Amino acid sequence: TRPFELSGAPWITPARMIEQLDSLNLPGVVFRPVHFTPTFHKWAGERIGGVQIHVSDRRAFRPVLTGLALLTLYRQMGEVRFAWKSPPYEYEDEKLPIDILCGTDQIRQLIEAEADLDELQESWRTGLEQFREIRREYLLY
Repeated sequence: TRPFELSGAPWITPARMIEQLDSLNLPGVVFRPVHFTPTFHKWAGERIGGVQIHVSDRRAFRPVLTGLALLTLYRQMGEVRFAWKSPPYEYEDEKLPIDILCGTDQIRQLIEAEADLDELQESWRTGLEQFREIRREYLLY
């Protein structure tokens, strides 16, 4: 009932998760330890450990980076319990949903290779700069 605010998994110890997140110095966000029980979808009815996400500075906050940091930690802490969601997803029957959401399989492959957040950010830097250059002529203000 709190999408994008609560995040967790059955194998997460909230204090340990926050310790790991705090060490990443993610900009514009603060995490609070929580336990919750989802009422629907994945892990419905199961007690989940995780974090409540508080955006403390919306201009500094990097939601994609923060989401990937969470995902990376879930994978690391989950060991054999973590698994990527299998297809189908929406209209696609073959690609992994994470690859569809990221627009590429490169992010997943970097996470699987245990790349750090700097490497993940670097992987999209060139494309981001190209996009910014293209969009520049369309900005009105």
